[in-house]
Amino acid sequence: MSSVVVAGGGVAALEFVLAARKVGEGRLSCTLVTPEAEFAYRPASVAVPFEQAQVFRFAIADIAAAAGAQLRRGRVTRVDPDGGRVVVEDGAQIEFDMLVVATGARRVPVLEGAITFRGEEDVPAIERLLADIDAGVVHRVAFAVPAGATWPLPLYELALLTAAHVAKRDRRDVQLMVVSPEEQPLGVFGGDVSATLRGLLEERGIELHLSRHPASLHGDALILVPPTTLAVDRVVCMPTARGIPIPGLPHDFEGFLPVDGYGRVSGAPNVYALGDATNHPIKQGGIAAQQADLVAQLLAHEAGAPVDMPARYSPHLMGLLLTGEEPQYLASKPTGGHGSPSTATADPLWWPGGKIAAPHLGSYLVSVRH
Repeated sequence: MSSVVVAGGGVAALEFVLAARKVGEGRLSCTLVTPEAEFAYRPASVAVPFEQAQVFRFAIADIAAAAGAQLRRGRVTRVDPDGGRVVVEDGAQIEFDMLVVATGARRVPVLEGAITFRGEEDVPAIERLLADIDAGVVHRVAFAVPAGATWPLPLYELALLTAAHVAKRDRRDVQLMVVSPEEQPLGVFGGDVSATLRGLLEERGIELHLSRHPASLHGDALILVPPTTLAVDRVVCMPTARGIPIPGLPHDFEGFLPVDGYGRVSGAPNVYALGDATNHPIKQGGIAAQQADLVAQLLAHEAGAPVDMPARYSPHLMGLLLTGEEPQYLASKPTGGHGSPSTATADPLWWPGGKIAAPHLGSYLVSVRH
C-alpha cells in the first residue's frame, strides 16, 4: 500500500481523497493535513448579499472519514521531497510515498479604495453597497476585473445580481458598468457563452468596457489602462491570485508550483500539486476537481489498482452563472486562452449540479444534505 500525504482542505484536496478511495481499490492510504476544521461551500457566497443563497459548511473530519483518510490538523511548513517527509507547524514529521499539495492560493486586493470581493468575508461590504444604492447615496458602480491571474465569473454575477436588485426597486438612476481586460465577456469560455453573457449585460443595461483594466481609483475617478477615466461612486474589484510557497518545493515568481500534464511538480520527486496552488492559469473549483481526479487515477494506476493510465490533463471548463433570474450552465474546452466550442444553457450540464463541478465531492455533499 502506498502512503499519500495530502496538504490542504479545499475542493482539490477533498475531491482527491474521495476519488482515491474509489479508484485506489485499497492501495492508497491517505493522510489529509489541513489547519481547517470545516469545508465552506464558498462559491455560493456571491449570492448571499442578495438573499439568494447561503454558504453551507461541512466538517472536514466527516469528509476524511468518508474517504477512509487519516486527518491531521495543522499546516505543512516544509517539505523534504528526497527524504519523503513533510514537517507540520508543530514540528511533527509525516513520511510519505507520494505528496499531493492542494493548499490553494492567496486572494490579493489590487485596487486601493475599491471593494475587493474574495468571497464570504466580503459579503458585508456588498451588503453595505446595496444599502447605499437603496438609500440613493450611490448611483454609479463599476465592477472591475484586474489584469493578472483571477477568475472573472463572480464579477459578472455580482453585476447581474446588482442589476436585478436595482430593477426590482425601479431605480432607473443607477448606472452599472463592467470593466475587463478580456476581449469578450468571459473570454476564457468564448463562443456561445460570451455571446449569451453579452446579451444579458445589454438586456440589463450594464455598460461593458472590454480590453481595459483598472489602474487606480482617485475619488470618483476610476483610471483605466489603456488610458481612459470612468466617473464612479463605488468600484467592486476582483482580487488577483498569488501562490503560497512552501519551503522545500520549487515555485515560480508568483509563488505557484510548476506542474506538468500529470500534476507532477517539476524537480520534486513523488510530489504532485492540484488546483489554485499550481501554475495553471485558470483558478476555479471545477478545474481543481478535474486535476484531483486525474492524479488520483494516476497514483492508483501506479499502485497497481485496476484502472487505466490517464491521459495528460486537458481542461474542460464548466461553471454556473447566477443571473438574478434563470441561472446559466456554462461549458467549454479552453484552447490557447479562448473557449471554443462553448455552451450556455439553463439545463444542468453535470451531476450533481451546483457551483462546483466535482463528481466525488459533489456527490458526498448532496448525500449528507439530504
